[in-house]
Amino acid sequence: MDNRILESSGSCLGQQMPHTPRRARRIFTATHHGWPMIVVFLCALCVLCGECFAQSAAQGRVECDAAASAILRHPVRYCVILPPGYDTQKIRRYPVLYFLHGLGSDEQALVNSGAWEIEERLRDTGKIGDMLIVTPDGGRSFFINSQDGKVNYEDFFLHEFIPAIEHRYRAAGTPAGRGITGVSMGGYAALRLAFKYPSLFTAVSAQMPALFDKLPPMLTGTPVHGHRVTGVSAFGAIPNEAFWQQNSPLTLARANAAHLHHLRIYFDCGDQDDYGFDSGARKLDRLLTEKAVPHEFHIYPGGHDWSYVAAHFAEVLQFEWKGLSN
Repeated sequence: MDNRILESSGSCLGQQMPHTPRRARRIFTATHHGWPMIVVFLCALCVLCGECFAQSAAQGRVECDAAASAILRHPVRYCVILPPGYDTQKIRRYPVLYFLHGLGSDEQALVNSGAWEIEERLRDTGKIGDMLIVTPDGGRSFFINSQDGKVNYEDFFLHEFIPAIEHRYRAAGTPAGRGITGVSMGGYAALRLAFKYPSLFTAVSAQMPALFDKLPPMLTGTPVHGHRVTGVSAFGAIPNEAFWQQNSPLTLARANAAHLHHLRIYFDCGDQDDYGFDSGARKLDRLLTEKAVPHEFHIYPGGHDWSYVAAHFAEVLQFEWKGLSN
């Protein structure tokens, strides 16, 4: 990690996320090998927001670093959105929301997309409270253990990443204080992890999750609605139907339905999703309904892009907060 505020945009699943300028009063902290490097916007920028210094104490900040991993054999970048008062309220512990990004994006997804502004507005108006939002870099892994066993991201996330984050930061460190969410690839992963390990989380949410009943054509190189996905090796060089089914959130929801009743579940998708994920979302809704598993599901107007995510991200945060604050 370096000491600049990154300006590059990410993407969800082949869709580019627009860059949203950050407010001048923010402080962005990156760390590398334990050494802090703080970039503070110059006073000249504060002319654009005269209350800059007066209000800075009420604002959160982002800290980015890399977590060591013996399982993956390389460091994994991540960012943490820290709430106001984190640095001064030294004994307070906070619930944690893990955010999993979409294919083609990275740990900077929420920082660069404008989602941070949404979180701050909700907190400022009392619609959510203070929590940590943690965004690991999942590359193109789908956050699973790959079929060939070379990239065991699930093992890293569960056995190294969560423990490391909740040890380093003042996290609640309990399932009741732990939520998970994601978009597209990350939405698939959030649902999958929560349905496979329901005792680890109190709430799960997903926006336009990559859900298919069967192995999606896009993973075999076949275009879907004119879109082609390449460079995904998690499901094998020649994707395997049985491996896909084994890891499908639909399969896991069906198998573990009896254990999901305590879990708060939310997911949404656009009615014009570019990859047809709305069909998979409807199937998950029907499955959970048949199994009498409480959940919240929405089909909204829109496609598969960051503008769709941003339009409903406030709902996701409020849904997660209700679970994390009980």
